[in-house]
Amino acid sequence: MVYLEVGVCAVRRVLLLLFLVALAGCLPAKRGLSPTAQEEAAQTNATVVDVIDGDTVRLRLESGEEIVRLLGVDTPETVDPNRPAQCFGAEASAYLGALLPTGTHVYLARDQQTRDVFGRLLGYVFVGSENTLVNLELIRNGYADTLSIAPNTTYRTIFAAALRDAKGAEVGLWGRCDGADQPLTGPEPNRP
Repeated sequence: MVYLEVGVCAVRRVLLLLFLVALAGCLPAKRGLSPTAQEEAAQTNATVVDVIDGDTVRLRLESGEEIVRLLGVDTPETVDPNRPAQCFGAEASAYLGALLPTGTHVYLARDQQTRDVFGRLLGYVFVGSENTLVNLELIRNGYADTLSIAPNTTYRTIFAAALRDAKGAEVGLWGRCDGADQPLTGPEPNRP
């Protein structure tokens, strides 16, 4: 019975991934691989070890622990030794921690490029029985700006729409800071 439940969850995740990819206008067949081959190469179940900051987590995969940089999002900095803490950075990190508490089982989907220049694994993280796309939730709730770096742009269109909505509603950092990438000096700007 457990095998059947795991299989159903995996099928749901694959169907959701295919739907979102098609919705974004980036069908896997355009990349030279059949959808089945690409999906098999880009899917991983993982467990959250910890949250490093608003757009970076440490996950335990079958192959061991990996630092994973969430694709398509950019949250205000809190841990970069070369930059001051930025407005709403602590809130973004806390929100990601609430979405992904230690021990949470997640589904990691990768895009075209596997790692960034710092050696971090790149990916989209799905969580929960509803397969919530964590990257999208960060944008939708005003904790992140979009960051599209080719060739990893599968959800670019969906993320851009969510960003427009968040900015328009002045959600999160869009209503409390002077925009993304603003240094935190004293009290956060535009705070009541």
